[in-house]
Amino acid sequence: MGRILDRLFHHRALSHWRQNARQAELAPLSELRAQRNRARQLRAHLDRLIHVAEGRLALPQIGSSFFPKPHGTDWSWRPALWRGPLAEPGLSSAASKSKLGDEVQLFHDCTYSELTLRQLRNTREQDLAPFGLRMDVFQFDGSFLSLVIELPPEAAEGMTRQHLLRVDSIIETEKPQEIFVRLNIKHGPNTEQLVRELPLGDASALVEFDLAYSRLNEKRIEKIWLDLIFETPDMNQVILRDLTFSRHHRAAI
Repeated sequence: MGRILDRLFHHRALSHWRQNARQAELAPLSELRAQRNRARQLRAHLDRLIHVAEGRLALPQIGSSFFPKPHGTDWSWRPALWRGPLAEPGLSSAASKSKLGDEVQLFHDCTYSELTLRQLRNTREQDLAPFGLRMDVFQFDGSFLSLVIELPPEAAEGMTRQHLLRVDSIIETEKPQEIFVRLNIKHGPNTEQLVRELPLGDASALVEFDLAYSRLNEKRIEKIWLDLIFETPDMNQVILRDLTFSRHHRAAI
């Protein structure tokens, strides 16, 4: 009932102001002055509502897991850091093995850490992920820097050597940055490792891991994780706008 009344009031108000606008050329000046003052008051509230609504509606919705997937995808995933707000959104002077959320962990061997990690809200029109991750690196005296993303158990369910595991990313950097992606699959006492390099200079980049070229024991998969390895990362800012995973069968030959 309330919604019906709201619509009736809206249509009545709309009709009222439409009629005033049509008659503005002929209205007495005293009446026109009063209408102008009321219209200005109304416009201030409407402008505010439109501004806030356009900003909020342009943002990716919190919790969104939507992203394009290859045909035949049987499993896909966007880590929680890129889907929703974290209880602890950032770390400064981040120590090695520091975690952001339950799935992302930082590793380095710096004597003194000048690294910061911070979750940020994506606001660009082209962004599909609600959140991103910003990493600022100042002086870096270590020999390695990596972000480790632990995949959920569902990634291993039904995985075979006939699968391709695809990683899509949107990464911005202040200056060119070499980034390697290493897939790790623990199966029994062994860990299979496959390495790819992200195309340098491409903000939107994807890599695929063809498990047919691995020595994977399909029946003993215990754990899967991904390393993002940053070469010579000092004095750079890296923003990971999105990071998604999908799995599909390789085409039959």
